[in-house]
Amino acid sequence: MVITSEVHLPTEEELTVPEVNISSAALRAGAFHLGKDCLNENNEFMLCREELDDPRKCLAEGKAVTNCARSFFQKVKKSCHEEFVQYANCLDKSSGNFSFDMCRKTQGVFDKCMKDNFDMDRPEYGYFARAQVHHTNRPAPPKPEKKIYADATPGLPEDYPKPPAKYGSRFHWLE
Repeated sequence: MVITSEVHLPTEEELTVPEVNISSAALRAGAFHLGKDCLNENNEFMLCREELDDPRKCLAEGKAVTNCARSFFQKVKKSCHEEFVQYANCLDKSSGNFSFDMCRKTQGVFDKCMKDNFDMDRPEYGYFARAQVHHTNRPAPPKPEKKIYADATPGLPEDYPKPPAKYGSRFHWLE
């Protein structure tokens, strides 16, 4: 991509946002509940990215996703810290690829804590793969105008002589 003087690049202050500073295992441990808790913000961000096709125009939605994730993990830390840490440690130490199958007991304890404190069930298998309708307050992007081209080659006049084909018609069975 060529950058010219007309291209607006965001400043450092516009891009700076407090990060979610947790490990991969902890992020994986809370991923299902996080996805359900921040579903609206994630869908809004992805809708913006898809419609506008310019990440610079979706900075506010990206910040909302990060803020939602931070507030989610802060809530988990206040109410289900021990259960969450045990589950994340199990994921981290049980396999090299953070596999869930060895940690079903600690997962059940964490899920029960989330249900008791936040009334949040773990989403069932395939929940995030289903088609979902997202309602937004953002205006729809303008539709691109259909380009209309002048006819470059005018047709033949009606009285133009049309001799029969030199080697016969390609539709010989119709004759």
